[in-house]
Amino acid sequence: MTKKYQICVRCIMDTTDPDISFDENGVCNHCHQHDFLISKLPAGVDAEKRLEQIVEQIKLAGRGKEYDCVIGVSGGVDSTFVALKAREFGLRPLAVHLDNGWDSELAVSNIQKTLNKLGIELYTYVIDWEEFKDLQLSFLFASTPDSEIPSDHAIASIMRQMASQIGVGYILAGDNVRTETHLPAAWSRGHRDWKYIYSIQKIFGHCELKSFPHMDFWTYNRYRLTQKLIEILNYVDYSKKDTLPILEKELGWQYYGGKHYESIYTRFYQGYILPKKFGYDKRRSHLSSVVCSREITREEALAQVSDNPYPEKLQQEDREYVIKKFDLTDSKFDEIMLLPVKSFWDYPSYEKFYANPIYRNLRAVYRNFSQ
Repeated sequence: MTKKYQICVRCIMDTTDPDISFDENGVCNHCHQHDFLISKLPAGVDAEKRLEQIVEQIKLAGRGKEYDCVIGVSGGVDSTFVALKAREFGLRPLAVHLDNGWDSELAVSNIQKTLNKLGIELYTYVIDWEEFKDLQLSFLFASTPDSEIPSDHAIASIMRQMASQIGVGYILAGDNVRTETHLPAAWSRGHRDWKYIYSIQKIFGHCELKSFPHMDFWTYNRYRLTQKLIEILNYVDYSKKDTLPILEKELGWQYYGGKHYESIYTRFYQGYILPKKFGYDKRRSHLSSVVCSREITREEALAQVSDNPYPEKLQQEDREYVIKKFDLTDSKFDEIMLLPVKSFWDYPSYEKFYANPIYRNLRAVYRNFSQ
């Protein structure tokens, strides 16, 4: 049965999220989650004090070491602002970048300008392209709505690995509540789930993942026990609208046109494949978050999603580039676009195992027995 179309009266999330729900006033569950998470954040003087404590902890733990923390850099707004704030706080970060073969020239330029200006050393991990290409194609053939999971998983893995290698226990991330609360799980799930990624490759891939940076269940949890991931933008007055001119003025940074569009593949996937094949427009989630944070109005957000995700001429150029880089033909790509839509739950994963009623019942019995 087709769900009747509905759009939130507060943000612009709608029933293209298959799991969305609305209260009696027409406000969606994402807005309520946003408000809940915002309420848990320290604000004003409390945020300043907590941030001072965190910075001092990082400095103390890093005393006598070449670096005291790790930051990820992509050339985008969030990671660039994290780098700027880290230096303002007097921290000594090592910047880590994953070169997955899809960096735009502008992203590379932004990274170079930023780190040279701030005096931050860069470590770049260059991924094995043939192996990574095969994995990305596996996700396209799996027909799930997030082929960016391999990149996201690899980035998180490299940052964790480098922190461990240089002996630091702190990783500063650009994730933040104000601008990233409205992303539906149905659109993007399994980023930390190695079993899911491995299963997709085993089913659809043609090579073994020998060098792909990853974290299995045990490695991920070991890192979580020994390292602290600090979402530092949650402790500062962070607004993308106000941040852009700061980055441009102080670092010579240039905007690239959309969230995560510093990557050619991400731009094409989010701006072309997702809307055309799955009916998902990630701009809805990104814009809804900043609507709730009062950076823009709901009317401004609606106006933005009424336009194409990005210029049609550039979409066509990106399509040709992606097809060529993947060694596909136009007809093969069209075949991929017409494959039946699948979801995260159609493939093996750690999360699917934990969601199994048998496992849940056994866990409940164990808890009762151990009390």
